Amino acid sequence: MDEMEEELKCPVCGSFYREPIILPCSHNICLACARNILVQTPDAESPQSSRASGSGVSDYDYLDLDKMSLYSEADSGYGSYGGFISVPTTPCQKSPNGVRVFPPTVPQPPPQQHLLPQPGSLPPIPRNSCITCPQCHRSLILDDRGLRGFPKNRVLEGVVDRYQQSKAAALKCQLCEKSPKEATVMCEQCDVFYCDPCRLRCHPPRGPLAKHRLVPPAQGRISRRASPRKISTCTEHELENLSMYCVQCKTPVCYQCLEEGKHGTHEVKALGAMWKLHKGQLSQALNGLSDRATEAKEFLVQLRNMVQHIQENGVEFEACLVAQCDALIDALNRRKAQLLARVTKEHEHKLKVVRDQISHCTVKLRQTTGLMEYCLEVIKENDPSGFLQISDALIRRVHMTEGQWGKGTLTPRMTSDFDLTLDSGPLLQTIHQLDFVQMKVPAAPMLQLEECCTQNNSATLSWKQPPLSTIAVDGYILELDDGNGGPFREVYVGTETICTVDGLHFNSTYKSRVKAFNASGVGQYSKTLIMQTSEIAWFTFDSASAHPDIILSNDNLTVTCNSYDDRVVMGNSAFSRGVHYWEMTIDRYDNHPDPAFGIARGDVLKDVMLGKDDKAWAMYVDNNRSWFMHNNSHTNRTDGGISKGSTIGVLLDFSRGIIIFLLNDEQQGPVAFEGLEGVYYPAISINRNVQVTLHTGLAIPDFYTPGEADPTGSVC
Repeated sequence: MDEMEEELKCPVCGSFYREPIILPCSHNICLACARNILVQTPDAESPQSSRASGSGVSDYDYLDLDKMSLYSEADSGYGSYGGFISVPTTPCQKSPNGVRVFPPTVPQPPPQQHLLPQPGSLPPIPRNSCITCPQCHRSLILDDRGLRGFPKNRVLEGVVDRYQQSKAAALKCQLCEKSPKEATVMCEQCDVFYCDPCRLRCHPPRGPLAKHRLVPPAQGRISRRASPRKISTCTEHELENLSMYCVQCKTPVCYQCLEEGKHGTHEVKALGAMWKLHKGQLSQALNGLSDRATEAKEFLVQLRNMVQHIQENGVEFEACLVAQCDALIDALNRRKAQLLARVTKEHEHKLKVVRDQISHCTVKLRQTTGLMEYCLEVIKENDPSGFLQISDALIRRVHMTEGQWGKGTLTPRMTSDFDLTLDSGPLLQTIHQLDFVQMKVPAAPMLQLEECCTQNNSATLSWKQPPLSTIAVDGYILELDDGNGGPFREVYVGTETICTVDGLHFNSTYKSRVKAFNASGVGQYSKTLIMQTSEIAWFTFDSASAHPDIILSNDNLTVTCNSYDDRVVMGNSAFSRGVHYWEMTIDRYDNHPDPAFGIARGDVLKDVMLGKDDKAWAMYVDNNRSWFMHNNSHTNRTDGGISKGSTIGVLLDFSRGIIIFLLNDEQQGPVAFEGLEGVYYPAISINRNVQVTLHTGLAIPDFYTPGEADPTGSVC
């Protein structure tokens, strides 16, 4: 509440607003202060006389000029209430709040016929009087109504009243017989203030009294004194209540205003509906500003911590410097004082920058918090028309204040680190050239989690240097473990800040970290990032490594060949751990060829049948039977062949080091090969008489339990 006090003080007198009025520029001023700063302009033809004298201004122009928008953003800042008339500037002075105000001049007594005295009102205003806003310095000439033409800010007046009440003396208990104690609660139903003993004795929390609502005394006093919603009257038609809101003029209007035609062609809406709408808009704008205020508070805590860190780092750096200089004995003593002076200067510079930023941010936060509290108090007001008179200006101020907390505002201007390293290596004859080396080992990089991801068995990592780090970086070292809790190993060394690592194990959890290096050495590791590869293998045929005669289609899932000789194509993912299963469907099968299906090393021969060399393990099959083949050795002839529509399944289990083949969902022969270790790619060999489609990401067949096999080699 204390921070809101600046919002409640007049920019002229510096005291709390008394009978505040709203100027066309949306700023407020006390009624008495407004009269004190009136300036009488030289005799000039008024807008009314200009209109009557037949000037070139049309009635339509004057209707537009009569609106509340009395000034243009592109004009010189001077206007009149009803038309734009330049007025001479006057010497300005400072108000108690430090705002420029224009003091009144001594006007010549105007003729009596121009004075419009009103019973019970302020003395008459001289003709052609001008008032200048003490905040934005826009000026306007008053019409015949004088200051009565400005609407009263009843909402601000109510907020000031509540604020002053909250600062009053503490309330006393109403039931204490002697020496009333300070009240601690108020019962809204009983309308009585209680101290703790009287509340326990006279208002126990049981029976019907248990449903009464007890509130703090200050809140109870405000609710007790809160006046009912005021019925606002039109400033032009004092007997008419304000019931509508002109959207174009942005002002409440009465029924007579609509009847007379001034707002007849404008869009009007119900006063209550617009009141609720603008309250919602102000509340929504406050949410964003509240987030900025919270960030600012956290930022101030960060800056204050930086002061402590700078002091600690400064002391530590000085001690290190002294130790290095003392090691060089007499030859370094003269140089030591100069180096210490530089450190002290750097220390003081950092402290000055951070403290200046703290001071600046504190002032801005105080202003923001004050505006927020003022807006919240305005929202509590039950005066729709009064609220709508100031809501647009408040919403603009809230958005403008929020914009002042834009990007970079909450970023420290100075780092707490001292980027200086004393090089004690030079020989004694070069002692006079001893100086600071403007380099340290790089800070730990920051992993950019939003850009790090895994896809299938590949991992992409991205990182960057801390935003405040100014230390040169020559390159980065990326390390991953083996996906099984083993030691870290280097997978990338270079200058890039993003890296994709392929060929990882499926269904494995990897730990990754990165560090930077420069000529001074290697920096600290970043935080460790844990990544999970895909549980099931999704892959396609690899066009890059396939034989040139291979023809791929269907996003590299369908393969055929344009040669009568067997040609090999492999998958684009390699396996070395886990259990994997994939299938291939025979789309075309002509002239009884022998396609082969299996696994291979990366350097397998591509122009012979799969299994002819020692780099592949395969099953080849015709229309009647199949064989297992490795290194041109044919074994385990098994009845059962393929035709169009047949399905070949391959089950690779690294937990047992075996591979099993299936034909149309049935195991084809015994376990084909055992003792498999290392890295293998899915592979097939075909000729032009065969077309095959690959299916991956499949679950393990139900009949198979990983890790169990009988002594004969068949699957249990």
